[in-house]
Amino acid sequence: MKFAIALFSAAHAPSSRRALLFAQAALAGGHEIVRLFFYQDGVYNACASVVTPQDEQDLPQQWRTFVSDNQLDGVVCIAAALRRGVLNEEEAQRYQRSAVSVEAPWALSGLGQLHDAIQDADRLICFGGA
Repeated sequence: MKFAIALFSAAHAPSSRRALLFAQAALAGGHEIVRLFFYQDGVYNACASVVTPQDEQDLPQQWRTFVSDNQLDGVVCIAAALRRGVLNEEEAQRYQRSAVSVEAPWALSGLGQLHDAIQDADRLICFGGA
């Protein structure tokens, strides 16, 4: 089965951990992940500048490793990211900001990427949100 996974909650939220565990289990079960799409507060899961307390799991790092190791398509909604100050090199230069907080393996892109993933996948699985 082909899954598109959308994550709407911040890195410290329980649903972010559940999303990661689901994605790991899906691949381990022989399924395919068409795309991971981080939207709303979910963009913080791709943010390299999040500092996690030592007694907690560093979910942004775990997501980064998971996406890199499995060569997945990890997309961060550009509008949600900009609104939250989560910038890659290109956007930091465009808006004259000094902080870059999104790097490979993540790509900033529009909501159309989620639409395309939904069309390609058998199922859309959403985590977090209101």
